[in-house]
Amino acid sequence: MEGLYVPAFMKKKEKQKKSDLERESWDELRRRITGLVNKVNANNLNHVVLELLEENLIRGRGLLCRCCLKSQIASPDRLSDVIAALIAVVNSRFPSIGHLLLRRLVLQIGRAYDRNDKPLLLAVVRFLAHLVNLRVAGETVAFELLQMLLGEPNADTVEVGAAFVAECGATLQELSPRAFNVFFDIFRGILHQGDLDYRSQCLLESLLTLRRSSFKSIRPQLDVLVDPDEQVTHEISFFDEIDPETSLDVFKPDPEFLQNERKYEQLKREILGEEEEDGDDEDEDEDEAAGSVTQDHTETNLVNLRRTIYLTIMSSLNFEEAGHKLLQIRLEPGQEMELCVMILGCCTDERVFHSFYGHLGHRFCLRSKTYRECFENLFVQQYSTVHRLETNRLRSMAMFFAHLLAADSLPWHVFAYVRLTEEDTTSSSRIFVKILFQELSEQLGLKALNEKLQDPSMEEIFDSIFPKDHPKNTRFSINFFTSVGLGGITQKPRQVLAKLQNAEVIDETERKHKRRRRG
Repeated sequence: MEGLYVPAFMKKKEKQKKSDLERESWDELRRRITGLVNKVNANNLNHVVLELLEENLIRGRGLLCRCCLKSQIASPDRLSDVIAALIAVVNSRFPSIGHLLLRRLVLQIGRAYDRNDKPLLLAVVRFLAHLVNLRVAGETVAFELLQMLLGEPNADTVEVGAAFVAECGATLQELSPRAFNVFFDIFRGILHQGDLDYRSQCLLESLLTLRRSSFKSIRPQLDVLVDPDEQVTHEISFFDEIDPETSLDVFKPDPEFLQNERKYEQLKREILGEEEEDGDDEDEDEDEAAGSVTQDHTETNLVNLRRTIYLTIMSSLNFEEAGHKLLQIRLEPGQEMELCVMILGCCTDERVFHSFYGHLGHRFCLRSKTYRECFENLFVQQYSTVHRLETNRLRSMAMFFAHLLAADSLPWHVFAYVRLTEEDTTSSSRIFVKILFQELSEQLGLKALNEKLQDPSMEEIFDSIFPKDHPKNTRFSINFFTSVGLGGITQKPRQVLAKLQNAEVIDETERKHKRRRRG
């Protein structure tokens, strides 16, 4: 058949068929990679990796890196370590893919830092931390990142640096303890200088505590996927000239398409042959684990949840938007309290009280009885530890709960936990009660507040605020409210005090008569 003449129009037709086939193959490759990355989680990671290796990852390496970065940024709390583990497995077989992803990630970190985009920066440095943990990235880039963040520290860069070290501190300490200690000394120095706001200081104190407990560990199901001897670690620098090779993300005709597809088929058989040999034992372990590991309630997940809630609240323009976004967060049963704690925590982190938080808390109280009970328990917990709070935080907390009480979002029987006597209060708790009632008076009006306090159905509850057990305690309560400008709500307690004093006089008179008779 050699030397057979083929007309030009037939050549063109054959070429067009080949081009169409190649384009369809590319589109299918893109759909498959996107679908697999979107469905990956800690429980199905092994199976997703095997399915990914079925695809031509050499041809689709740009697509894979783009999908992984996009998914991780969209859900950093849930997927950072999972996608890092996926990349670690792929990198052990195709180091060029791990290197390409690292280059793009380093560029993404640099852009987020230059734009001062803290939410994005927090997300991408977290991804880098997990890649360091899994030895895909070397420690050099980690220390360069810390140098960049802590060179001229401010509240945002310190927060990002602390979050990064919290995720990969154990690995950095193991790989390069001397360099790690240098940066930890910088953190300690920043804390001792006291130039940061209270929240940033708390973050650094938490980091110091975390170091004493040996930092976080890698999730067991993600830590055994790659043999350390097979892993390829890439050294990359923020100061390198980096080419992200974005041209790999779009379709380009390959003159040797069919030959390259056959080569990958051969390579795939070799790789999957090894995976199947290693997979028999792993399947048994997975079957055992599937029955027992249904939920992950680790401290790491709680930290991730709190961070998500915090970022959602901080990025919302108003309480309606914040409430809507927070309701989209999937909470495990019992995690409603974490949401309430974070709302109050964000409120008290502000220098002054913002009604935004009161309206947000009110919205959740109206949402369900569960949230009302959570805020009620939170009131009791916070009041019992109120002596630990600084004045600004204490003031914001009192105004927050006053907002909920004034709107009847919080049941007034919480006052049963507040006993207003000289022995049962501290200076901090008296400040809390003072601000709470002053704010209630301002929102409800003195008359409405007085009517509420004199409600016969609530009399037993308010006995702790206006004690009737002893004239001394009743007098203390009256004097307290009078001194803070709320004497108008003490009319009934004054009547009670008069009766108690009369009863004391009568009792004393009777005792004197008895003594005289005996004499």
